[in-house]
Amino acid sequence: MSRLGTVFSELNKAKRKALIPYIVAGDPERGFTVSLMHRLVKAGADVIEVGVPFSDPMSEGPVIQQGHERALEHGVSLRNVLEMVTAFREEDRDTPVVLMGYANPVVRMGYAAFADACSTAGVDGLITVDLPPEEVADLNQELKRVGIDNIFLISPTTPDARIGTITSTASGFLYYVALKGVTGAGNLDADAVAAYLERIRATTDLPIAVGFGIKDAASAAAIAEYADGVVVGSALVDAIARSVAAGDGLEGAAGVAVKLVEAIRHGVDSRPSAA
Repeated sequence: MSRLGTVFSELNKAKRKALIPYIVAGDPERGFTVSLMHRLVKAGADVIEVGVPFSDPMSEGPVIQQGHERALEHGVSLRNVLEMVTAFREEDRDTPVVLMGYANPVVRMGYAAFADACSTAGVDGLITVDLPPEEVADLNQELKRVGIDNIFLISPTTPDARIGTITSTASGFLYYVALKGVTGAGNLDADAVAAYLERIRATTDLPIAVGFGIKDAASAAAIAEYADGVVVGSALVDAIARSVAAGDGLEGAAGVAVKLVEAIRHGVDSRPSAA
């Protein structure tokens, strides 16, 4: 079983939910990412989602777009991100790492070379935001060859027929986008999320993680009642950026990130159905 499969299986047996923090590789500095990944695991993260910096991150709201811009200013490339995962794996062989990015850097590297590089680095899953399931066969073939899961987004506007297409192609878990639009926008409606997750579960046994709009312990706990995992992205990237801007330094920013993840971990574990 893959690392992702093992984590979700163990969490399910323990009646716990996955906490998946998202960070942008190389933001605010290159040397910050690997140490932050380790600290997030200690704070309660079950899976780490790492954003691959890209010049046109069209699915992202302003907060994460700015994180991509800062990382690109430091010259962070896809190969640099893989080097960071390699460094993380020197100490942590158990926590799954999922890359989230866009197709262009992957296409430029070549699907086979990319899959091999990810496997060597210790990547467990891939979310390619702008590569739909109808166009993913060649990449999927290479990812399957090396045992890497291909994870897809499903949104509130995805029709049932397309949900089936996505779930038949995906592996590892599914990422439900709880809000229309870009990351970091709007407020969550937990009841609406619950209803849509029922529609997805009618087509698959894959775990479902929910992201876009989870900002704090309360919103995470509300969604964790229905989802198999929660993703916190914009709130975490924003907290780090604000801390650095306030002059707290990298250590201070890491401390702020840890406190946020610890609070969300507590909220998820303290939800009513977990009692």
